[in-house]
Amino acid sequence: MVIERIDEVLSKYRKDYKEGSLESKGWPAFMSAYILSKAAMNAYTRILAKKLPTFRINCVCPGYVKTDVNLNTGILSVEEGAESPVRLALLRNDGPSGCFFERKEECPF
Repeated sequence: MVIERIDEVLSKYRKDYKEGSLESKGWPAFMSAYILSKAAMNAYTRILAKKLPTFRINCVCPGYVKTDVNLNTGILSVEEGAESPVRLALLRNDGPSGCFFERKEECPF
């Protein structure tokens, strides 16, 4: 099953991280945990959307928002960054599901 495969990849990453072998095992050299977590979240979103068709389940990138994580170097305010997640949270029952959005635009995975 696909969920088990996602867990398998994440477990492998964690093992390689603990062993200090990320680079030698071919994981991304820069921000690998962030990249992997986003990929896993996107995959899990699609799985949940198929399993729960009466719910609207989507992923959204709010854009480069000024936060503590990026030392407030983002170009969008917190309010601007919140627009897209709030819009998706308020989707009607016939809205899209299993999709990825870059701010307000639906994008391919």
